[in-house]
Amino acid sequence: MSSAKERFYGVIPAGGVGSRLWPLSRADAPKFLHDLTGSGRTLLRGTWERLAPLTGPERIMVVTGRAHRAAVEEQVPELTDANVVLEAAPRDSTVAIGLAAAILRRREPDVIVGSFAADHVITDEDAFRSAVEQAIEAADAGYIATVGIHPTEAAIGFGYIRCAATLDLADAPSALVVDSFVEKPDLETAQRYVADGGYLWNAGMFIARADRLLEEIGRFDPVLLAQIEELAEAWDDHATRGPAVDRLWPRLRKIAIDYAVAEPAAAAGRLAVIPGRFGWDDVGDFASVAKLKSGGRASDLSILGEGARVLADASSGIVVSQSDRIISLIGVRDIVVVDTPDALLVTTIENAQRVKSVVDALKLSGRDEVL
Repeated sequence: MSSAKERFYGVIPAGGVGSRLWPLSRADAPKFLHDLTGSGRTLLRGTWERLAPLTGPERIMVVTGRAHRAAVEEQVPELTDANVVLEAAPRDSTVAIGLAAAILRRREPDVIVGSFAADHVITDEDAFRSAVEQAIEAADAGYIATVGIHPTEAAIGFGYIRCAATLDLADAPSALVVDSFVEKPDLETAQRYVADGGYLWNAGMFIARADRLLEEIGRFDPVLLAQIEELAEAWDDHATRGPAVDRLWPRLRKIAIDYAVAEPAAAAGRLAVIPGRFGWDDVGDFASVAKLKSGGRASDLSILGEGARVLADASSGIVVSQSDRIISLIGVRDIVVVDTPDALLVTTIENAQRVKSVVDALKLSGRDEVL
């Protein structure tokens, strides 16, 4: 049998709108299709370039919505047709990752799959790949593996992983048994987790043998597994795929893989974690964008947008410009200004998480044209 690394296949779920990044991120141009760091590459392209040295470009699958196929293929011209999985409608991460695993297992029975979100930012990519290589070995040993991030602050926007004993795997010396997954805590609890030192942030990276991943889904919901397997059976034949999708997709259960796989596996001692010693951010709101763009310097004003026309005096925060308007800021601190041709957002870094409530209000009022 070939080595575990040779059997590894990357999966990139590219879904979700990123509603806290409205009006920059929209249904037709979601977060992963934007350059939010000023690096000159979109978040999706950055994810692809991180994975390609581990897998080779021919062993990365992207799961995305039908409406985003052209944009995804423009960003990743190396992507082959067989490695594009188009979702008829969003069904959350268990379906996205489970279907990819089931399709790949039919092509390659002993495949190991690793799922990595399309819209995260990672620094020190050598350290990232080192952690993933250890996770691949833990997966080959039969565990559902994840990569956790050492907390740098008492963040309340992330779930936490409570670590237990070392796993004692020769090829994955950093691997730990996961005691439990913990929901997003309040500030006091998060501060206790960070002080404890035994908790990691859940970064949503999951690596497993495809057969083991599907087994866990089946333990949680046998009906959902049967539907995923039926879709996968029909997938590689265009004559059978369409009818199977039309019949099964509306009935698929929407649930995150954290709940369907990670939490039950942790409770049963079947989940391993590799502590990741690299910079990571899920770029969840404009406060994160400002921090990434300024290198963490709170006194700076970050500006995103090709040809942005910004005049600033004694101001800090972030300006994102997609129009040709001149934006003038005088004596404002920690401001967020997002200027697009049909919508303007003005808030503060402290209130950046509340942008989602604006999106929810627009949905209720039927203003779908700006979503």
